Amino acid sequence: MIRLTDVYHSYSTGTRALRGVDLTIEDGEFVFLVGPSGSGKSTIVKLLTGELRPTSGKVLVNEFHTSKMKQSEVPYLRRTLGVVFQDFRLIERKTVYENVAFAMRIIGASPKVIKKRVSYVLDLVGILHKARRKPNELSGGEQQRVAIARALVNNPSVIIADEPTGNLDPDRSLEIMMLLEKIHSLGTTVLVVTHERELVDQFDKRVVAIDGGLIVSDKTGGYYRYEEI
Repeated sequence: MIRLTDVYHSYSTGTRALRGVDLTIEDGEFVFLVGPSGSGKSTIVKLLTGELRPTSGKVLVNEFHTSKMKQSEVPYLRRTLGVVFQDFRLIERKTVYENVAFAMRIIGASPKVIKKRVSYVLDLVGILHKARRKPNELSGGEQQRVAIARALVNNPSVIIADEPTGNLDPDRSLEIMMLLEKIHSLGTTVLVVTHERELVDQFDKRVVAIDGGLIVSDKTGGYYRYEEI
């Protein structure tokens, strides 16, 4: 479960990014978080991953109270999360297989377990046949599939996809979103942060809209129309 309760966050520059956000995402939900640039979306992602602490309020992620947790607990929080970024963040010198396996090696998984799990997630995302390729040999959509496989490989309970289709054309964007929907159907909670209205409108999902650091809409189906404010 994800729960933000009366969350405020101000940066050292004086910018007030969040101004009393209340948001609950239950286990097993698929939620879009939408809003214009500077609305507070990225701040929420950083709060959920433990990169930031709220100025005030409570942030609960998978039973971790990130607002008061010790720095030494952050890696344990992040093991329960799979994060997918717009820019893929793959290691160029490593193969597809090695990029995904690396995420398991850093938590001490055995070679036998790594081999079985990596093959499974690469097959799940439809990229197993390119396991020995390097990232620069793949299309943008294929690279994002590898990034999703890496996010999945340690079996997180929550996937946070931060503008996952920002560098892709519309067809590839739709493919990636359908893949995330498939992952959700297997029981994983999915939070997709995006500003792509046309893409959101193709899915009948819960859409939470933020603007000016405040939640301005929370409904199922369709991107929030900011011009209606």
